[in-house]
Amino acid sequence: MLNLQQRQSLSQRLSPQQIQYIKLLQLPTLALEQRIKAEMEINPLLEEGEEVAEEFEDDSTEETDFDDVTPENETTEDEYAWEELMDQGDDLYGYKACVDQGDDEDRRETPMVSMSNMTDNLRDQLAFLHLSEEELLIAEQIIGSIDEDGYLRRSLESIVDDVAFNQGVLLSETEVEEVLFRVQRLEPVGVASRDLQECLLVQLDVLPEEITGREVAIEMLKHAYKAFTMKHYDQIMRRLDVDGSELKEAFDLIQRLNPKPGEGEFTASENYITPDFTVRYEDEDFIISLNAGNMPELRVSRHYTQMLEQVVSDKKKGRESYDSETKNFLKSKFESARWFINSISQRRQTMLAVMQAIVSQQEDFFRLGQGNLRPMILKDIAEIIRMDISTISRVVNGKYVQCDFGVFELKHFFSEGLSTDSGEDVSNKEVKSIIERIISEENKNKPLSDQHIAKMLEKKGFQIARRTVTKYREQLGVPVARLRKEIVLS
Repeated sequence: MLNLQQRQSLSQRLSPQQIQYIKLLQLPTLALEQRIKAEMEINPLLEEGEEVAEEFEDDSTEETDFDDVTPENETTEDEYAWEELMDQGDDLYGYKACVDQGDDEDRRETPMVSMSNMTDNLRDQLAFLHLSEEELLIAEQIIGSIDEDGYLRRSLESIVDDVAFNQGVLLSETEVEEVLFRVQRLEPVGVASRDLQECLLVQLDVLPEEITGREVAIEMLKHAYKAFTMKHYDQIMRRLDVDGSELKEAFDLIQRLNPKPGEGEFTASENYITPDFTVRYEDEDFIISLNAGNMPELRVSRHYTQMLEQVVSDKKKGRESYDSETKNFLKSKFESARWFINSISQRRQTMLAVMQAIVSQQEDFFRLGQGNLRPMILKDIAEIIRMDISTISRVVNGKYVQCDFGVFELKHFFSEGLSTDSGEDVSNKEVKSIIERIISEENKNKPLSDQHIAKMLEKKGFQIARRTVTKYREQLGVPVARLRKEIVLS
């Protein structure tokens, strides 16, 4: 037996226009340029040029809030014609077709840099090895198995199986090993190594024999590798029967080698930073500008607006100037163009509001530079400009500002705070900077432990635990004291 019940509930749903605004808000400058060009290609009613007042009035307000983006009930002076043209039908298709295209659109909006990848470069070099057909099959399989760091993480047995299964050629691991030896000496040298030890040995092997420290470095990696990784210098010198000077030459040589021969080469694109904001401090005042890049001013095409006016005029006279398909196309594209222009305007206002709030909270940093960062979280900015935290997060993510002291990601200005003995709140990023400076100035023959660093910070007025120092040191990418030890010759 069916049990039918009627229930009333409230739920919040984003309108298509709000979704478009959110997508545009999270785009950096270069991606926004591409997005505008793409929209102009698919919407003939959008064209470059400043909007003429009688053509289009921007109905966005100065105070921008996530909940009041492009109000549905607000009209402009020329919207009487639009409302008359609209027949309230369900066949309006333009906006969704242009905007709501899902994740594929988000990926397409990011500009890509054309470049050849490491795999192609290695395959091009195979021609110089004069390989047989079987050896070429092996080399292709090896190259196709290299990871983005340039290492071969698969066993030779699995490569033998793959060649047998895909090509029907039976091989031995010895044959694969011989081809691997030759592939590893292609550019970049050391690619397709199975671990760091092999990668370093390959690079040392191709160096001229007269290079200072080469022989000791090879012996150390072959016969004292564990001691090398642990930086047990005394143990290495005893095992290899070398003095401190010879050991230092070997270490210095190894440090010049590339531990990740494929790093950065296997990615499909490179990232170039284009600042989204510029902040200048002039005459005791901040000048904040939003980088417009190559983005054009947008307006609704006057030609198509006249067509719409003609439709309304003919309708009043009882005539039909266009068929229903044409009218549907015009009104859908007109609305899509209006929404897109409004969303761009809303984005500009929101971006500037967030940046102004950040500058107001971090005035000392923008006036004086590093060492003057205050604790600040997303909630602080959200409360200042009366927006949702999620909106602030979208503005901050992936955006950069150029100021008198360099280019910084907006996330740089957000951090938790620590209290000093004087009761002053200091950003944990400033504490990290102090830790980094302490480590850079330490005696490399006797590096400082995290506990020692904590005691030094305590003398500077920072009440900070040893485990917190450890966490900050790891976030800075600094190894433990034992691994920071260097050979210092007296």
